[in-house]
Amino acid sequence: MEKLRSALREFASARKWQPFHTPKNLCMALSVETAELTEIFQWMDGEESRAVDAPTRQHIAEEIGDVMIYLTMLADTFDLDPLSCAKQKMQLNAGKYPHP
Repeated sequence: MEKLRSALREFASARKWQPFHTPKNLCMALSVETAELTEIFQWMDGEESRAVDAPTRQHIAEEIGDVMIYLTMLADTFDLDPLSCAKQKMQLNAGKYPHP
């Protein structure tokens, strides 16, 4: 995770994009990329969404990459590790939704 965070910082720095990477803007970009991922599945039924062709799978991979990039950059803004956040949230959910 740290390698990704570092690479994203370097990428943005080389392009002088830091002024645009406010939490608000990163969150909005994350939302847009999530919507683009959602759009792929918009008119599929459940079974079709499980059995996509190779070009669609590639498109899904690219959009997941975009989502991961913006999520990581947003988390980095607050010095948060997304993996740790997910683990902590799973623990909270386990208490909230106990195994039957």
